[in-house]
Formats: sequence, structure tokens, C-alpha cells
Amino acid sequence: MSTTSVTPALPSPALAPRLREALIAGAFTADGLLELLGASAYAALARSETVPAMRATRGDGVLDALVRLFLLQRPVAYERAAAALPLDECLAGGWAVRDGGEVRATVDVRPYGGPEGQDWFIVSDLGCAVGGAGGAGGQDEQVVLGVGGASTTLAGVTVRTPVGSALDLGTGSGIQALHASQHATRVTATDLNPRALHFTRLTLALSAVPDAELKQGSLFEPVARETFDLIVSNPPFVISPGARLTYRDGGMGGDDLCRSLVQQAGARLNDGGYAQFLANWQHIEGEEWQERVRSWVPEGCDAWIVQREVQDVTQYAELWLRDSGDHRGDPARYARRYEEWLDEFETRKTRAIGFGWITLRKSGSERPSVIAEEWPHPVEQPLGESVRAHFARQDYLRTRDDASLLADHFTLAAEVVQEQVGLPGDEHPEHLVLRQNRGMRRATKVDTVGAGFAGACDGTLSAGRILDAIAQLIDEDPVLLRDRTPQAIRLLVEEGFLEPAGMTR
Repeated sequence: MSTTSVTPALPSPALAPRLREALIAGAFTADGLLELLGASAYAALARSETVPAMRATRGDGVLDALVRLFLLQRPVAYERAAAALPLDECLAGGWAVRDGGEVRATVDVRPYGGPEGQDWFIVSDLGCAVGGAGGAGGQDEQVVLGVGGASTTLAGVTVRTPVGSALDLGTGSGIQALHASQHATRVTATDLNPRALHFTRLTLALSAVPDAELKQGSLFEPVARETFDLIVSNPPFVISPGARLTYRDGGMGGDDLCRSLVQQAGARLNDGGYAQFLANWQHIEGEEWQERVRSWVPEGCDAWIVQREVQDVTQYAELWLRDSGDHRGDPARYARRYEEWLDEFETRKTRAIGFGWITLRKSGSERPSVIAEEWPHPVEQPLGESVRAHFARQDYLRTRDDASLLADHFTLAAEVVQEQVGLPGDEHPEHLVLRQNRGMRRATKVDTVGAGFAGACDGTLSAGRILDAIAQLIDEDPVLLRDRTPQAIRLLVEEGFLEPAGMTR
């Protein structure tokens, strides 16, 4: 006799407008949470620590009840829930269940502040919003996660110019589709997991934004004949032995899923469109990681690949074994699974795993700009405008030879400062450093000529005229100085320290 598992009924989006009114009336918003919990308890939630929030919600107010019910997943007395919600409708619509004299939520609901202060809500499976994936251990493989560090990172780096069409590939609980709804005329969201599509509909409805076109399937299969102005994806990028968990494991060998996603994206982009992904990639013995990931970039696309973190294979295996809760079970089973991960890496000659962002822009250029760099340092989110400006600078540099560069005018980018490193009072510091205080927050060493040049760039004089003046000051042949300086100017422009005067921001 065979048995079939039955997926529990999911809440109805029809109640979302009424429920939203009750949540906002009860101050169950990002600002309301911060005020009730305080900064310390609020920050602890992101670390999967709920004890401070439990202590902060011991009162009998409406917000205390809502936080316990939907965010901390604790039972709430029926009378308290009825005072905070249209409870009969919530029970009938599947948002909550009654257990004797108590009420329990059936889904995780997390307040999420939009970029312009909108009151949004992310709906996910129980135990999967607080702390992101860290709460998912032991869940069914079809689990749908809530908002976490990876999803907010991708939302922050995404270019937010108005577009006609956007695709959220592997939508999960709909966070990227939610953001895209603010600047895309049409939003399409896909996922292999049908439950994820339902959760996306709940997220969009509860956040009071237009519904997306939802399509089930793997990678680009559901949109095989469509093209988009923007593609975003926080895919199941984990490099693991097998595909136990749909929300995180790619199900292909090694980093093949991320490679396939990047390679196929070019054909799905309209001219000038962006595709932006989070990804993992292997560091293979005898191979440079930069060359590996550069080889994924499709023809006709510029690319900016940023490696944010690298973990050796033991750290990586332990991270994801904890994510799935294997460390809490039988020690012998944990050891076997650990061995499986290490066997997989050994077979593929993988010594480490890189994590980062990949941005493609369909330029159609015969000389595409493909930059792969390691940048583990702090950045200032959101970075979407910095990403757009990066590609604009590549377009500019591609059209300028040295003579054109010297004829152009430049301005120093906003919030760039100069630092001098040396002994106090020393007239000749050991190092001069230009540092950005926003965006990527880069720093670069310059010599006295470079520092003087950058300081003189206010858009008034051409680069060549500035160099002529510096040559006169330091008693150097201006022709020689003009000959040796363009490469340094290119680097300052490429990294965003200098901006061509009049370039569209």
C-alpha cells in the first residue's frame, strides 16, 4: 500500500487587503518593530536569535500579539488575536489555525521597509523568515525562505532605472519581484517550486503592489521565447553533492547551474538590458577563478564580476550542513554527509568556493568589457547606481584613445578624499591615497602628479592642460608627462574616482 504526502493548503491572497489594513493599524511595520523591540533585539532577529524579541513582547498590546504570532511563530490567546486581526477571515482564509483557546500562524510574515519607506511584507514558510536560511533546517525540500542577507544584497546591487519588462528568475518568496514592481511596467516571476509562486503572490498582495506574471519551471524554460530589460536571480547556487533542498541546491554538477544561468542570460536580454545574479563558483587547482567565471560571459555582453568572499571546502561544507540542520542529528550521519561533500570537492579538484555578484549588460560591443575582481571590503548599499555608472564609464573609455582622453574635461567624483600616510610633519609623505566614501568605497595609491591632477579636475580645464600646468610646476617635460599619464587617468575613471564632465549620471 502506497502513501502520498499532501501539501497543506496555503493561505488565500484574497484576504491580503484586509489583513494588510490590520497589520498597519497595529504598527506591524519595519518602523513599528524597531520602536517596540529596540535596536538590540531587532538586530538579534537577523542572527536567528528570538529570546530578546520574546522578552520585548511580554506586554498585552496589539503589536506584541502580532509579533509573537507572525514573526516569532508563538501561539497567541484567541481573544488577543481577535483584537488584532479580522480573525474569522484569517482562519477561513488559511492564514492562521485555532488550537483550543489559542491561535497559531500558518505562515511567516515579516515587515519589510521598501526603498522609499513603503510598508511591505514578506510571506514565507514558518521558521524561515527570522535569520533567513538559518531557520530552515529539517524543513521539507519544497520550503520557501523569507528575506535574508543574500536577497537584500541582490536587491541593493540591482540597477533601478525604469524598464518595460523585468524577470525574477527563481523568485522564492518574491522579494526581487516586489522591488522590480516599482520600476518595471511588467514583472514576470518564475520558480521550479510551485509553492514559491504562491508565496510570491501572497507577498505582492500583502504589500499592495500589482501581481506579477507567475510561471513554473527551471531556469529560462518558462520564458524561452521572451526577452527582458532586466533579469535578476538569487538562484539555488550552493555547490553540493546532490539536490536535497530545492531552495538552495543547484542540482547540477559543481557550479554548472550558475554557469548555465549566466551563459543563457545573454539571449534573454534586450539591447542595453541588465542581468544580475548572486553566484558561487569553484576554485579549481591549477586554474584562475577569474578566467573560469569570465568564460561564462555570453557574446555581446559586458560583465562585472565581483568576488565578495572565499571559503575553503571544509568551511563551505560546514556552513551548508548547519543550514540543513544535519549537525543537530545523529553524529554518524553528520560525518557521512560531511564525507560526501569532501568527496565531491576532491573529485572535482575544488580547493575553495567563491561567492559574489555577476552583472551582465547587453552592449553588442565588439570589444566587450569583462572585469573580474576580488572585493571583500565594506561597501555602501544600495549599489544599483554605482553598477549603472560602472558600465557607463566602460562605454566612455571604449571610445577614447589617449589623444581624446587628454582633450576631455573631468571632475572629481563626490565624496572622494585624499589621505597622506607618513610621519607627522613630513613634507614628503610615504603614500598618497584617494579614497571613496560611498559606493564601492575604493582606495587607490597615487603619486604627487596623480594627486595634483585629481585635485585640479573641476571640469574647467582639459586633462592635457592640467598636465601641462603640473609639468611646469615640477619642472618636467610636458610631452613626456602627457605620454606617461593616460593609463593612470583611465584607471581613475574606470574605478570611479574621476567622472568625464557632462557624462549622463
